[in-house]
Amino acid sequence: MAQAAPQVTDVAVDPEPGGGDVARPAERPEEAHVAREMHGALAVLTMQSRPHNFLGTDLIAGVLSAVDRSVADGARAIVLRSGLRNFCAGADVGIFESADRGEAPDVDLVDVLRVFDELPVPIVAAVHGVCVGGGFELALACDLIVAAQSAKIGCVEATIGMNPLMGAMQRITDRAGSARAKEMALLARRYDPATLERWNVINRVVPDDSLEGVALTLGQELALGPTVAHASTKAVISYAAGHGPRATDAVMAELQKDIWTSNDLKVGLRSLAQNGPGAARFEGR
Repeated sequence: MAQAAPQVTDVAVDPEPGGGDVARPAERPEEAHVAREMHGALAVLTMQSRPHNFLGTDLIAGVLSAVDRSVADGARAIVLRSGLRNFCAGADVGIFESADRGEAPDVDLVDVLRVFDELPVPIVAAVHGVCVGGGFELALACDLIVAAQSAKIGCVEATIGMNPLMGAMQRITDRAGSARAKEMALLARRYDPATLERWNVINRVVPDDSLEGVALTLGQELALGPTVAHASTKAVISYAAGHGPRATDAVMAELQKDIWTSNDLKVGLRSLAQNGPGAARFEGR
């Protein structure tokens, strides 16, 4: 699928010596940490918080701000990636300074999870390099994870005497079962993407040089899809994960009601009648 030229660009992109492209900071402070481009209806967010995208308050704020602005600009799908050598090499240890007082961090670390889960458009994480700790949890908060085959991924929090704080254990349990969740959290190892794909923790593994193309192609496919139905799909699956099939059956009609008034459904049904399946051009409304 051809990639559309960027229509909205918050920052320019420069090559990083020895490792990928990075974006130059623009005027907004948060853009020093996350660059944003609009490729048609696809928003591409590039984390660039040197040296390794350690997940702290600045990077979290940058991601959330970029997501908000992308949706406001009409994004119908989002790709989250890194412009540095690693996707995200864990948390900024500055978050844990409260440990000296015997207290948990005074940071809402699950806010990203809520925002991503409630976002009405799909998010694809494109993972390369090291993706551990909070970085892995950030990827798990996305709807789809595509990883380069050389990436190293895991829950490493036990190596510093703690366990995941941003939902990795419960999300791995949901995807792969309690045995795999315990293994990953207790042993704190880094895994190759092929293993995690086999365990259903991530969606797809691709050659390193194909990661960008595959992630953008998936993002474009989602951005050109039935956006109202996609929002409903996210809501139904999220509810099912938390409440089970029977409870979801009871609320499914409510979670699907916007589909019936959407223009996308009208377009899809008209296209089916005129051209057969798979030819609809959705407008995302």
